[in-house]
Amino acid sequence: MNPLKKLFKQTFIYGLATVLPRMLSFLLTPLYVTVLATDGYGEVSIIFAWFAIFNVLLAYGMETAFFRFYHDAGLNKKTVVTTSLLSIGGSSLLFMLLAFIFKGAVSSFSDIEPQFITYAIWILVLDALVIIPFSWLRANEKPMRYALVKITNVVINLGLNCFFLIALPIIAEKSPDSFLGGLYRPNFEISYIFISMLMASATTLLLMLRLYLRRPYVFDRVIWSSMIKYAAPVLIAGIAFTINEVFDRILLDWLLPDDIAESEIGKYSACYKLTLFMTLFATAFRMGIEPFFFSHSKSENPQKAYAQITNYFVILGSVILLSVVVFADVLKLIIVPNPDYWEAMSVVPIILLASFCLGIYHNLSVWYKVTDRTKIGAYISIVGAILTIVINYVFIPYFGYKASAVATLVAYGTMMVMSFYFGKMYYPIPYNFRKIVFYLLISTTFSVLSFYLFDRNLFVGIVLLLLFLAMVMKLEKEQLKKIFLKK
Repeated sequence: MNPLKKLFKQTFIYGLATVLPRMLSFLLTPLYVTVLATDGYGEVSIIFAWFAIFNVLLAYGMETAFFRFYHDAGLNKKTVVTTSLLSIGGSSLLFMLLAFIFKGAVSSFSDIEPQFITYAIWILVLDALVIIPFSWLRANEKPMRYALVKITNVVINLGLNCFFLIALPIIAEKSPDSFLGGLYRPNFEISYIFISMLMASATTLLLMLRLYLRRPYVFDRVIWSSMIKYAAPVLIAGIAFTINEVFDRILLDWLLPDDIAESEIGKYSACYKLTLFMTLFATAFRMGIEPFFFSHSKSENPQKAYAQITNYFVILGSVILLSVVVFADVLKLIIVPNPDYWEAMSVVPIILLASFCLGIYHNLSVWYKVTDRTKIGAYISIVGAILTIVINYVFIPYFGYKASAVATLVAYGTMMVMSFYFGKMYYPIPYNFRKIVFYLLISTTFSVLSFYLFDRNLFVGIVLLLLFLAMVMKLEKEQLKKIFLKK
């Protein structure tokens, strides 16, 4: 099979296994913005931001280290598994103990209510305990079970949210004396959201518990020490990347006036969700290309294939960027149906472009992955995190969430340029630089014209989109034939 055609097939498969659960989770956004006021959704978004940071800390790079050492021919696979399980299990229990001891102090520092802290602790621990079981499934090529458990988690979460936030209030109103009616508590929406997450996470652990129960445990200190050393740069890069992703919500909470902070965060976070199409595309593409990168790294002239892949990503990403911008006012009715949130729509093209730059960065990052220079990747992520923090800290008091959107674009754009620059030094790849810049520039220009200059006029936007698609078809006709027609 044509390697590029095989790549797109792999991308589709990984998309079903990884992106579909994320897509289902986005269905919660219209539900949340419907039942929660902007400040309520802002509070949820702040807690989710802390979730993301602590998820990285509790994983501390062990997932990546597990893959590296599990496939080491000189090591006993069972020992690697039990050592990893004991490491994650021990650190999770230690975190839980310390978190409950200092729950009051954490609540005061973060300005999050204690009951939400309690939910968060349990959810974080349960999610941490399934890191190695999920890694084991991937390492043993069991994608169907991996996907099934992931999707089950999201379906339970989504179903319970719909029950608690939609069905239960109706039942309580019609039959207040019934068993289900007695379960309803008014003004309890945020707690219902976290109870749903908690029950979904608990179910996931039960489904993955077999790996914990079926083997004698051996803890190898030498292997564990090597895994921790290997995982350290991954942890640093993960923290930096998470700061780029979510820390702007926390900074908005700290730097905006108390009376508007949560409301502004709610509007910003809701409209941010319109970038989901770019995020899902970039995630699916990355899941497909990473195995391709490594499997072809020893082939003859792999750089040529890498360059072609990046060209295709930029072309498809440009189409998605312009399409979402053109139909933003249509999509907001589906994803963010509450008009109270639409004030933040002005940041959508900026965040979309930022997500596009991040996707290009992941494609350019092949050079440090195949040359084992992952530390440089960590340094690039750290630079992005510093830019995120500095720009937000300086400009949020003046421009609010607009500063956060621009900070995200500057951070990811800088990471993209840095990866391209250092890649030329350490692992030259013959990218068609003119073509990449051309498509990026044209799609961005058309997006700006459609959204800002013509004030989101749908007719003008469709004309610009059709013009762009016609240009792509004319310029890429032969290449598209090679992908979709050549066997």
